[in-house]
Amino acid sequence: MVLALCAFGAGFIDAVVGGGGLIQVPALFTALPQQTPATLFGTNKVASIAGTSMAARNYLRQVKVEWQVLGPAFACTLVGAWLGARTVAWLPKDAVRPVVLVALVAVALYTLRRKGLGEVHAPLHSRAGRRALGMLAGLLIGFYDGFLGPGTGTFFIFWFVRMLGYDFLSASACAKVLNWASNFASLAFFIPAGHVIWPLALSMAAANMAGGFTGSHTAIARGSPFVRRVFIAVLLVTIGKFGWDTLRGLLA
Repeated sequence: MVLALCAFGAGFIDAVVGGGGLIQVPALFTALPQQTPATLFGTNKVASIAGTSMAARNYLRQVKVEWQVLGPAFACTLVGAWLGARTVAWLPKDAVRPVVLVALVAVALYTLRRKGLGEVHAPLHSRAGRRALGMLAGLLIGFYDGFLGPGTGTFFIFWFVRMLGYDFLSASACAKVLNWASNFASLAFFIPAGHVIWPLALSMAAANMAGGFTGSHTAIARGSPFVRRVFIAVLLVTIGKFGWDTLRGLLA
C-alpha cells in the first residue's frame, strides 16, 4: 500500500516536471533492502514507463509539439540511454555526481534570475537548428539517464525552454516523450537480465499511471506558470539530494 502511494506521487510529479524517481526509488530501497539494486531499478523503470506513457498520451492530445524536432530527438535518446546503461560498469558514478550537482545549481540560479523564463512559447532558431539541438539533448541527457538518472526530466525541460525557446508546458510535453524513450532503452537491458519483480512492478505501474493521468491533466489545466513553480521546487529538492549524496561520498 505504501509503495502504491509512493508510485502515485511519483507519477504525479513525473507528469508535471519529472523527478518522480526521488520518491519511488528510495521507497523501493527502503521496503526491499534484500533485493539487488539492479532489480529495484528495473522494477522502478517498469512503473515509471507506465506513468510516463499515460502522461505523454495526455500531453500529446492537448499540447502541440514539433514532431520534426521531437522525432529525431526521440531516436537519439534511445541511442544515448543505451550507451549510458553500458557505461555503468566502468565509469564510477561518484566521479560524476559533483558535476551533475554543479549543473543543477546553475540551472536553478538561471531559472530563478529569469522570472519570465518559459512562460511564453517563442521557438528560437530555424527548425533545422531546433532539430539539431533536440538531437544533441537526446544523446547527452539520454546517456545521463541510462548511466545515472535522477534529474533527467529537469534537464530535458530546461534544455527545451532555454535552448529552443519553448514554454514550460510544451517543454514538459516533449520531456515526457523523451523520458519514455530513455526508460524503454533501460528496460531493454533490465528485462532480459531478469531484473524486474513483476507482481510488484505491475501494481506500482497501475498507481504510477493514475498519478501520471492526474499530474498531466493538472499541468495542462494550470499551464506554464504552474509547471515553472513545480519545476523550481523539484529542482531544489534534487539539488538537496545530490548535495547530500556527494557529501556522503566524500566523507565515506
